[in-house]
Amino acid sequence: MLNSEWCQMDAVPSWRLWGAFSRCLPSGQRDRSRGPKVQRPRGCRRGCKFFSLTETPEDYTLMVDEEGFKELPPSEFLQVAEATWLVLNVSSHSGAAVQAAGVTKIARSVIAPLAEHHVSVLMLSTYQTDFILVREQDLSVVIHTLSQEFNIYREVGGEPVPVARDDSSNGFPRSQHAGPSPTVHPIQSPQNRFCVLTLDPETLPAIATTLIDVLFYSYSAPKEAASGGPGPSSITFFAFSLIEGYISIVMDAETQKKFPSDLLLTSSSGELWRMVRIGGQPLGFDECGIVAQIAGPLAAADISAYYISTFNFDHALVPEDGIGSAIEVLQRRQDGQGS
Repeated sequence: MLNSEWCQMDAVPSWRLWGAFSRCLPSGQRDRSRGPKVQRPRGCRRGCKFFSLTETPEDYTLMVDEEGFKELPPSEFLQVAEATWLVLNVSSHSGAAVQAAGVTKIARSVIAPLAEHHVSVLMLSTYQTDFILVREQDLSVVIHTLSQEFNIYREVGGEPVPVARDDSSNGFPRSQHAGPSPTVHPIQSPQNRFCVLTLDPETLPAIATTLIDVLFYSYSAPKEAASGGPGPSSITFFAFSLIEGYISIVMDAETQKKFPSDLLLTSSSGELWRMVRIGGQPLGFDECGIVAQIAGPLAAADISAYYISTFNFDHALVPEDGIGSAIEVLQRRQDGQGS
C-alpha cells in the first residue's frame, strides 16, 4: 500500500517522496517537453491518487496508495507483497521550472548509491515523470545516502517540510539489513514496438470501453521466436497509470490502432520504443541492484530509457533505433560478470 504522504528533495535535482505504499502486485534522457501539454483537471477526485496497472504475460501488477487499496474487494486471487513502500520523484530545477530527471540521468547519483547501500528499489516510469519506490524500513538509509547531494522535503498537510540532514531517521525506523551481491539477470528483447502516450483525463470516458477490452478481454498468445531467437518475438504488455490526475499509457504499436488516434497524445517526434525484459525467473522484492545493473550501463552509453518494475520482472524501454546498442551494452555486462 502507499500512504498519501509526500516528501520532496531539492539540490541539483529535487525529490518528491510520496508516503508509504504496499506493492500489490519504474527515465531516461528523453525530452518530455517536446510532447503535448495536458492540463490537470480542476476537480481531481479524492481517494486514490496513485494507481498503476500493468499487464504482462504472467499476470497483472497493481500499485495503489492506501486509499486505493481500501477500495479493493477481498480476493483469494490477489497476492499482496508484505512490504510498505515510499515513492520518490526526482526532478531538476531549471530556472523556475521543475523538470523530470529520468532514470538514466539519476543512475549514478541515486540508483547506484542506493544499490551500494543495499536498498531494494522498484521503478515506475510514466509519460510525465519517473517514480522510485523504496521500502519504508529503508527510508533512513535512503536519506542518509542521498542527503549529501539532495535537499529533502517531506509533505505535511500539503506543504513541503525540510528533512534535517543530521537526523537520518526522521521518525522512521532505522534499517539494519544488508543484502548479498546482486545477481546478473538474463535479458530478452521481444520484437514489439511500443508507444508511450498520455491522455487528457476529461477524454478518458471516450476510450474506457476499449481500454477495458484490451486489458481484460482481448487476448493473443505471444508469437514464438524464430529458430534460435532469444524468447518470444512479441509479448503481451500494457501499462496504465493515473497518478495525481495525470494519465500515462504504454502499449504495443499494434494495440494503439484500436484506440481513437485523435485522443492519445505522444511526443512530437512520435518515436517508438523497444523493450528489454529483465529476469529469467521471478525477481522478488529483496534483491538490491537490479535497476542499477540496467540503468548504469545504459546511462554510460547515453541511451535513454523508461523503466517499469512489475511483480515478477522488470522492463526497460529504449528508443527503437537504440535497441541494438542497448542489447550489446547489457550483454557485455552479463558476459563480464560471468568471466
